[in-house]
Amino acid sequence: MTTLALLGTPSGYELLIIVFAILLLFGGKKIPELMRGLGKGIREFNSAKASMQEELQQGMREEAKTKE
Repeated sequence: MTTLALLGTPSGYELLIIVFAILLLFGGKKIPELMRGLGKGIREFNSAKASMQEELQQGMREEAKTKE
């Protein structure tokens, strides 16, 4: 079963071809902008996830207080 999972992951040459294709498509100047946008998106997702977890925990605490 683990061999099936390894078939889908790209190896060294495949990764090199993917990186080369990205460089050709977007150019060297656009890649930092793309990475900045990706970083912003990840930060926003993590902050939204943290605030949602906090809201759920607060709701569970309030529910526990009302049951007492």
